[in-house]
Amino acid sequence: MSVEISPQFLAPVLASFRREFGEPAVVVRSPGRVNLIGEHTDYNQGFVLPAAVDRGIAMALRPRSDRRYLLRALDLGRRLEGDLRDLVPHPERWPNYLLGVLYQLQKAGYSLDGFELVYGGDLPMGAGMSSSAALECGLALSLNELFGLGLDRLTMAKLCQAAEHSFVGVKCGIMDQMASLMSQKDHVMMLDCQDLSFQFVPFPSSATIFLCDTQVERALAESAYNQRRSQCEAGVALLRKHAPDVHSLRDASLEMLDAHRAEFEPIIYRRCRYVIEENLRVVAACAALESKDLPAFGRLMNQSHQGLSHAYEVSCPELDVLAEAAAALPSVLGARMMGAGFGGCTINLVEVGQEKAFVDGMAPAFAKIGKTPKIHPCAPHCGAERLL
Repeated sequence: MSVEISPQFLAPVLASFRREFGEPAVVVRSPGRVNLIGEHTDYNQGFVLPAAVDRGIAMALRPRSDRRYLLRALDLGRRLEGDLRDLVPHPERWPNYLLGVLYQLQKAGYSLDGFELVYGGDLPMGAGMSSSAALECGLALSLNELFGLGLDRLTMAKLCQAAEHSFVGVKCGIMDQMASLMSQKDHVMMLDCQDLSFQFVPFPSSATIFLCDTQVERALAESAYNQRRSQCEAGVALLRKHAPDVHSLRDASLEMLDAHRAEFEPIIYRRCRYVIEENLRVVAACAALESKDLPAFGRLMNQSHQGLSHAYEVSCPELDVLAEAAAALPSVLGARMMGAGFGGCTINLVEVGQEKAFVDGMAPAFAKIGKTPKIHPCAPHCGAERLL
């Protein structure tokens, strides 16, 4: 095994698979991800700073002699069987991340045989750690290994993004899939979502990552996500009347936006301004990380949260309470909401050695939102890997 992984993570998946099907032919681990800064910039072809983490999903599978698939979600206690020649979105949500990958692979001309699959893991669902991309990328890598499809990782990332668009209905950017497949251990990825170029920056050994889970169901996240994307596209359409070379908000500047502010509805202006400012923050944050200026990095994280809460309006009271409480703790370098919003987690950069002080310091904030503290430590890890 090239990936350091605890036996507790893999054992239940292997035991379940062996009981039902026998020995697996392929076992893959696909990680969740965090994003230190750069939220809602990826679908605007901007910059992001994600990292895969040491939490994820394990998948075990073997081929069948027919064209049928059997999917078993161990943690959900759910299973689904069907035919590869008849793939349509399922009324239940969980299979669609997998079915979408099957659909996109076949649409792209790759030949698949049937297979049996069991998956499970230690990735908190609904926490904004992109369990969806972990599922999609894990299956793409598993099938690539099982059937010798010859896919490179960039192609897999693009197919998985298309799967989420087509079968889940979320017009996501490509950050999550790229992070899940491409990450390096102990590094963060500075990803340019315009041309998909990236560089790795070492994660500082003097800091650690904690996620504080609001435990709020993100019921509004998907519809609001698509709405925000449409609002950004409306802003780009306005700017293109004056600057035809503006194809996304990545191509726009604050000066350009302000020069034509009178033509914008106030809400469209706020959305666009946030994205342009967030792109600038990511570039500055990456420079701060490279120069080991963690206080500057933390200040940019705090500014990101304020923009997400007030300009992009994708936060919620629980996220605001946890982010503001964390930012006030002396052990915390920076704190902000992470992910699509309206629930999920805050991401907190904490000084090494101050972990207990952070956990203790957050207890009153969790009490304020009426929740039992749920705090997930995690560390930057490598991308999806075949284990067996």
